[in-house]
Amino acid sequence: MPNSAIVMPKDARGHGTVCPGPAALVGNTPLLRIQAASAGYWAKLEGHNPGGIKDRAALHMVQSALGKGLLSAGAPIVESTSGTLGLGLALAGLVHKHPVTVVTDPGMEPLMRHMLAAYGANVELVSTPHPTGGWQEARRERVAELLKETPHAWSPNQYDNPDNVSAYASLAHELAEQLPQIDILVCAVGTGGHSAGIYRTLRQRFPALRLAGVDTIGSTIFGQPARPRLMRGLGSSIHPRNVDYAAFSEVHWVPPAAAVSSARQLAHSYYETGGWSVGAVALVADWLARTNPAGTNIVAIFPDGPQRYADTVFNDAYCAQHELLLSELPDSPEIMGHPSEREVTRWTRCTHVIDPRALSGVSA
Repeated sequence: MPNSAIVMPKDARGHGTVCPGPAALVGNTPLLRIQAASAGYWAKLEGHNPGGIKDRAALHMVQSALGKGLLSAGAPIVESTSGTLGLGLALAGLVHKHPVTVVTDPGMEPLMRHMLAAYGANVELVSTPHPTGGWQEARRERVAELLKETPHAWSPNQYDNPDNVSAYASLAHELAEQLPQIDILVCAVGTGGHSAGIYRTLRQRFPALRLAGVDTIGSTIFGQPARPRLMRGLGSSIHPRNVDYAAFSEVHWVPPAAAVSSARQLAHSYYETGGWSVGAVALVADWLARTNPAGTNIVAIFPDGPQRYADTVFNDAYCAQHELLLSELPDSPEIMGHPSEREVTRWTRCTHVIDPRALSGVSA
């Protein structure tokens, strides 16, 4: 049985916490020690928020928009999402009394669509991917149409909104209270919000902090060509402005089969797991723990829990259909000198991190 330990936030009490409302359920998430032999890392369990890590961003972006006068009282909120931010916006809409419409695509799990409807959100599905920007750009185009059609509606625009970055200062402060030293932070990258927000805040306390980004194959964020992607919650077919390229010491592209095996191994060994992002992040964090000097303090951000992945990551039939059942996890990544060197199809690591927008002449 692997060694493990739980670190609860300092303000947690043995008899539990009384929450005056649903927004108070967000934050103060625990750390779990993932340990194998002499190597290990800390996992920040954001799945212990009601909807996952993006509860923090949704509440913060809505509160900020209200304070800036960008969102009128009772006005509709409209946003593109693959799932987790939708849950957070449903929560924020309930707390601040705004109707919420989330625009998604057929890749969203039925469970997520049903839960969003149960939480009071209206769910719109786009039916055709954009020819170059895929489902993500198709969703964004539909959001733009709805904003034109709906008086006073507001969109958080999680991809480019700086409040999606500052929302994660609270998470960084929790980590700084929970651990005396952090050397490496491991984050999945999609909109770029939580990696940038946590890193910028923690670096004020830990100046030598390194940031390892975890992407999926088929994602264009770090300069690879955009391809159809099976994994949800990380990766992108567009270039979000919130990605802080200069912050990353390295990036890892992880294929879905490796993420599945990693997530399942966590479930079997620790009774604590999640979906695509959690599996991919855990794979990279474990390798970093094994290959860095003893005593290196590594923190991996686990964005959500396993519930929404019952029919994908944890479904044997689905995984067999998509050839995701590995006999064993890969032990280490392939190494690539530059993101343009080749198209990656396996777990690959690159320490030369580029901003592809600069190469293409697109303004940041």
